[in-house]
Amino acid sequence: MVRYFIFSKGRLIQESSDVPFLKVALYEEGVDIWVDMEQPTQEETRQVLEQIFNFHPLAIEDCVAVSERPKVDQYEGYFFMVVHAIDFSRSQHQFATTELNMFIGRNFVVTYHVDPLRSIAATIDRVLKNPTLVARSPDRLTYYVVDLLLDNYEPALQELASDMAQVEEDMLAESSKITLSEIVHLKKQIQDLRNIMTPQREVIARVAHGEFTPVRASMLPYYRDLLDRITRILNTAETHRESLSSSVQMLLSLQQSQTNHVVKVLTVLATLSMPLLIITSFYGMNIRHFPDTEWPTWPWAYAWILALTGGITGLVYGILKRRKWL
Repeated sequence: MVRYFIFSKGRLIQESSDVPFLKVALYEEGVDIWVDMEQPTQEETRQVLEQIFNFHPLAIEDCVAVSERPKVDQYEGYFFMVVHAIDFSRSQHQFATTELNMFIGRNFVVTYHVDPLRSIAATIDRVLKNPTLVARSPDRLTYYVVDLLLDNYEPALQELASDMAQVEEDMLAESSKITLSEIVHLKKQIQDLRNIMTPQREVIARVAHGEFTPVRASMLPYYRDLLDRITRILNTAETHRESLSSSVQMLLSLQQSQTNHVVKVLTVLATLSMPLLIITSFYGMNIRHFPDTEWPTWPWAYAWILALTGGITGLVYGILKRRKWL
């Protein structure tokens, strides 16, 4: 689906999906155009990107193909930028990324994405309600799109923090292999987030430093603000990663403590059973020895054996208790 908006001096003068008319509007003086392509067909992609805007074949290839890393390239009269939106699923404990491709020129912005994006929907809503604020120029419109895209990072990080708190609570209640697996999985998700945000910070940094001509000098402070936001997101992700590393160490310590406790209990039981084993082994020898097999001697003999065993066991227990080994 192709949807475009035509602005003049910050005023929305036309909204349409008529692709053939777009080529006429592109060359009108004093207008800015925003073209949003959401899950376009091959024919729409060819019409808009190749025939109307005549973008570079390499830029079109990068736009259509799935790119796992953000990037930015300068071409004659425009620059091409790839950024990523994220969403965190608490049910799957996983970040989902959506790619947003943008062509920014002197009087146009073209956004291309396969899946719906909340940042695009929110920008369209702002354009319809207050176009003067958002659409006074392509570089300002681009800023608002990226700014709203970064707004979705905060809820995702909050969801992640809630998951981390729940995992830590479960870990302290009862550690298990499943809990360790969840921690490792969350660490992987944070690493995936950092792998996306680190190159995305480099992309915005290049724009914020005035490397691309369609971005005016007056807009550079706004892009530097975006750079600061990405840096804060990365710092938050790094804090979460360190917290999960501490959780792993804590979990391993708890598991080691539980193992030591089990070994301690088994050692105590083995120690307390030693008198019984020694005496029963001694009187189990295949020789005629006290107690003999004649009645009524053997009942008293076995009573004596049991009493002796209990006495020695109690003595061992008292020694262990005095030494505070129990």
